[in-house]
Amino acid sequence: MTVAPEGTASLPEVVESKDGLRARLEAARVAGIAQGRPFSVGLVPTMGFLHEGHLSLARRARVENDLVVMSIFVNPTQFGPAEDLDRYPRDLDRDLSLAAGEGVDLVFHPSAEEMYAPGHCTWVDVEGLSEVLCGRARPGHFRGVATVVTKLFALCRPDRAYFGQKDAQQALIVRRMAADLDLGVEVVVCPIVRDADGVAMSSRNAYLTPQQRARAPILNRALRAAQHALESGERDAGAVKDAALKVLAEDPPDRVDYVEVVSADDLREPQVVRGEVVVAAAVFFGATRLIDNVLVKVP
Repeated sequence: MTVAPEGTASLPEVVESKDGLRARLEAARVAGIAQGRPFSVGLVPTMGFLHEGHLSLARRARVENDLVVMSIFVNPTQFGPAEDLDRYPRDLDRDLSLAAGEGVDLVFHPSAEEMYAPGHCTWVDVEGLSEVLCGRARPGHFRGVATVVTKLFALCRPDRAYFGQKDAQQALIVRRMAADLDLGVEVVVCPIVRDADGVAMSSRNAYLTPQQRARAPILNRALRAAQHALESGERDAGAVKDAALKVLAEDPPDRVDYVEVVSADDLREPQVVRGEVVVAAAVFFGATRLIDNVLVKVP
C-alpha cells in the first residue's frame, strides 16, 4: 500500500490487473468471514478526475460497507470517434489523495488493454433505454457503459455499487441491467452534487472557459422552471418543456441537444405527466456538452 505524506490519510492500495483485483478482494472476504461476520464490498465506478460528486458516492459507500473499491478507468468503448477520449482530464495522484480522504481502501486502475483483451467481441446492450436522450446523440455510448460496468461487477462482485443521479439515464440503465442479468448487486443512486450556483458537478466542467462557466447556470435554472410548472399543476409534457426552453432562450447555450420530460422508470415521454418523471436536458457551451436533470413526483 502506498503511504501518504505524514499527517494525511494513507493512500488507497492501487491494483492495475484483473487477477490482482480478484485476489485482493478474495483475501479480504476470507479474512472478514474468518471474523465470523458478514463482509460487504462497495464499488464506486469512476473515470477519475474526481470532484465532490464522486466523493459523495465514496462517502456513502464507506458508511455502508466493510471495504470500498473505486475504479478509475477512462473507458474507451463509451466514447465516439469524434469525442474527447484523448483529452479527457486525468490526474491519478490527485485522485488518490482525494479518495484517501474518504476512506477508499482500494483503487482499481487498469489499462484499456487489461480491460479489453485482443479479440474482445462481447457487449451488453440494454434495449429501449439506451437509444433515447443522450443515446440519440451518442450511439454506442451506453453499450460501452453497460459493458464496462458488467465487467467491473464481475471482477469485484460488490454488494452495492454507487452512481450519481446527474446521469439519470446511465443510472437507470445500470439498475435495469443488474436486475435483468441477476447480478446480485444493489445499485445505489445518490443525489446530484451542485456548485453554489446550481451547476451540476462534472469532470467535463474543467473544459469550460471562464465566460462559458459563468453562463452554465442557465441550464439548471431552465430545469427548475420546468419543475415549477409541474408543481404548479401543468400536466402537458410539451408545455413543461416550453417552460424550460423559454428560460434557456434568455441566455442561450451555443446549442441545445435536447430538453425532455420522461417517465423515471422507462424514459418514455408521457402525453399527460403523472407519477415520477425526469426533466432532462443536454446543452453545449462551445464544444463542451453538459447534462443535468431534476426528478419530480407528480400526483
